[in-house]
Amino acid sequence: MVSPLSLSKKVCVIGAGPSGLVAARELRKEGHNVVVLEQRYDVGGQWLYEPNVESEDPLGKKKFLQVHSSIYASLRLISPREIMGFTDFPFLVKKGRDTRRFPGHRELWLYLKDFCEHFGLREMIRFNTSVEYVRMLEYDEIGKDLKWMVKSRDKSSEEMAVEEVFDAVVVATGHYSHPRLPTIKGMDTWKRKQMHSHIYRVPEPFRNEVVVVVGNSLSGQDISMELMEVAKEVHLSAKSLNITEGLSKVISKHENLHLHPQIETLQEDGRVVFVDGSWLIADTILHCTGYSYTFPFLDTKGMVAVDDDRVGPLYEHTFPPALAPSLSFVGIPRKIIGFPFFEAQAKWIAQLLSGKRTLPSREEMMDSIEEFYRSRDAAAIPKHYTHDIGDFEYCDRYGDHIGFPHLEEWRKQLCLSALVNADANLEAYRDSWEDHELLQEALQSPHFTQLGAEDLTF
Repeated sequence: MVSPLSLSKKVCVIGAGPSGLVAARELRKEGHNVVVLEQRYDVGGQWLYEPNVESEDPLGKKKFLQVHSSIYASLRLISPREIMGFTDFPFLVKKGRDTRRFPGHRELWLYLKDFCEHFGLREMIRFNTSVEYVRMLEYDEIGKDLKWMVKSRDKSSEEMAVEEVFDAVVVATGHYSHPRLPTIKGMDTWKRKQMHSHIYRVPEPFRNEVVVVVGNSLSGQDISMELMEVAKEVHLSAKSLNITEGLSKVISKHENLHLHPQIETLQEDGRVVFVDGSWLIADTILHCTGYSYTFPFLDTKGMVAVDDDRVGPLYEHTFPPALAPSLSFVGIPRKIIGFPFFEAQAKWIAQLLSGKRTLPSREEMMDSIEEFYRSRDAAAIPKHYTHDIGDFEYCDRYGDHIGFPHLEEWRKQLCLSALVNADANLEAYRDSWEDHELLQEALQSPHFTQLGAEDLTF
């Protein structure tokens, strides 16, 4: 129920992926008038697979990308489905669909479609609508009665861009689209094929090639294992040669998969020279080097900036002190159990806008941010890892701001169990596990029994 004292605001949510959908739901629940602008033809954000990537720059260097999703055809979840659902909408197995604990990407997209239909969110969404520019309107005092002009364009028609005024803007555009590229001597003049994993989809184009994969994150490892089935050789270049037991097992089993240190230079004759002096001639370099935060449509007069992947200043990774709560961000943090955290963010934003809750003063928020930055510096954590949380306790403390329930112990333990299993059994962890007791505890918990099977399965 909405409090009779609640204020109803006109709110623009940018993006209809997981964070945008739950933001729209919570905002509407608080009585706000919500418009969601989504550039694709359906919900899902990153999870709406895009097979056609020919229009995209191979290294993703353009300001506005043509392709949003970085999902490749064979991608499966790296976390078990039990931990991934929103708190009141479990990610259940459904008949006739992908029933695996670590399903393929399409199953998570279908879950998000189910979430959208179950809560009637589609009526708030304008599809095929690109956001071109977001700016503050003239104001007397920053943060007081601030309004935003949002310029958007319907990509399916020839009509002019539309400008609308909103009381608040929620940015929920994700952070797995804009490639983060390494700096390698000779990279700009290397004449052979280079691409970022953002546009990798299937291994077949690399048949019989010598491929260098830069970066050994889980996606880099997954893609390397897929490529070794068709490529002549796959050479994985890593920052550290201190690799997991699981990756070591894979390399020892396959003669065409090799581990190297970082690249020193790329030479015009096709040579790739590594920092240990070894070299090879490659056909393709595939950069699996992660993604950067970027908001090319957003003009805050410099009050929010991205500096080496630090989006800031943001109080609790969500609110810019000078502009909150009229501007907020959902889905910035990484290395968390995402969906429940996005839900907590969405609830906090919605209740701030309705007047049910208030933020600390601007000065207190800035003090908190600066103390956080100092703690990261003291721990020698590089700036580009600012939003890597990796801390269940932080997620619980975040929820305390609005009385959001703490993560269940089984959810935390299933997450850790999957990470440990992946480290030890890289090729098999998605299909072979030993956390059966935890799994049963999860399935018998209120999270999975709250709505009854008749409400969510078919």
